[in-house]
Amino acid sequence: MSRQYPQYPLLGVGAIIFDGASVLLVERAGEPLKGWWSIPGGLLETGEKLEDAVRRETLEETGLRVEIVYRFDIFERIMRDAGGRAEYHYVLVDYVCKVAGGELVPGDDVSRVQWVPCANLRDHKVTSGTIEAVERAYSNELRARS
Repeated sequence: MSRQYPQYPLLGVGAIIFDGASVLLVERAGEPLKGWWSIPGGLLETGEKLEDAVRRETLEETGLRVEIVYRFDIFERIMRDAGGRAEYHYVLVDYVCKVAGGELVPGDDVSRVQWVPCANLRDHKVTSGTIEAVERAYSNELRARS
């Protein structure tokens, strides 16, 4: 099935990973959204559980093994072409995770990986909805630590 103009929405996952007051972002190396920063993640494979997909995608994109802390949110991304047709349509399930091991290194489908201070997210070209999701998750984390 093609990601572009799919017959049905595609199901994906994302990992929101904090290190103190910073969050891990990846710069996309391919379309759609090449050159944009987002949280690590990708599409679910047939027969794969959501949490397994989060761990696999994070490892593939960042070199890090993660433990899932909790399911955070469900996010829908619909990108329309000039004629208004849904060119891309994703339903994304985001998880808050923590690093369990590995070495930070960009995978083959990302250009760069970087810990970005949450206060500086707007200094990057970040995909739609990512800043708001990270800020809400970070607020949750701060409340949980209090």
